[in-house]
Amino acid sequence: MGTAFAIALVFIGCCSNVVFLELLVRDFPGCGNIVTFAQFLFIAVEGFIFESKFGRKKPAIPMSNYVIMVTMFFFVSVVNNYALNFNIAMPLHMIFRSGSLIANMILGIIILKKRYSASKYLSIVLVSIGIFICTIMSAKQVQNSANEGSEEVGVYAFVHWLIGIAMLTFALLMSARMGIFQETLYKKYGKHSKEALFYNHCLPLPGFLLFSTNIYRHSIYFSQSSPMTVPLVGLTVPIMWFYLFMNVITQYVCIRGVFILTTECASLTVTLVVTLRKFLSLIFSIIYFQNPFTVWHWVGTTVVFVGTLLYTEVLSSLYTALLGPPAKEKKKE
Repeated sequence: MGTAFAIALVFIGCCSNVVFLELLVRDFPGCGNIVTFAQFLFIAVEGFIFESKFGRKKPAIPMSNYVIMVTMFFFVSVVNNYALNFNIAMPLHMIFRSGSLIANMILGIIILKKRYSASKYLSIVLVSIGIFICTIMSAKQVQNSANEGSEEVGVYAFVHWLIGIAMLTFALLMSARMGIFQETLYKKYGKHSKEALFYNHCLPLPGFLLFSTNIYRHSIYFSQSSPMTVPLVGLTVPIMWFYLFMNVITQYVCIRGVFILTTECASLTVTLVVTLRKFLSLIFSIIYFQNPFTVWHWVGTTVVFVGTLLYTEVLSSLYTALLGPPAKEKKKE
């Protein structure tokens, strides 16, 4: 029952979270800072009440280590959301973030001196090729749309888009580095996921003062958006504030679902569920929001997800479950 409930939370929470984020970004592409701030504030308040017991519970991991991890987490979150302000379409944003396996493997080899099997390297090649195809196709779309205007506008739009790609790449590498740092902390001090979740969202809050002007400006924009009546409640609020509220709530549901899933299931199951969730979010974004997606985008997307499943050995596990172990293994038994 716990597993089914966790899977439902992941699909409902994470998929709907992407929908509300796209509804926000579609009208205000530069609203990434206010969205990130609202998410951090909500999870920090919830953690302060239920995890830190109003500050009475001491952290199991030294605060100095949390400061390092939080700095990385803050930049990753802010940069990922702010990249949407640079002509990055939501489908490309989702596909690019699926390339975390590449960054994890590269930094794992460099920092942790890890070695991987041939199938792992093959999967990374597939993911890299898939992301490369999708990025090139998106670049052509940006150029084509920019060509409709003057040459100066076209060059500016393309450079603007390249900055967004650079931001996503930076966030990808920084996220992988944070994961390695977190892994070493858990090995040393034990796994404290709830505690890490709280401090990762609480400690960076003063950092949003750097973006206070942008956050305040978008709060004004949100307040000036068209009013809507909230179903069941009957309360009338600006529609953008409703979208933001739902984005924050669904983000929390998504995080809790993944957390429960990691305690209930093996890592392969978690990866499979998260990968399928990303694929469904992508399909919904393309169909419902009519985001441009060519045949080559579909090819690239398929290659990315096949590479992801190959890396996590989900495909071989499914093969064994359906057809049984290979002949050599049967003879050994």
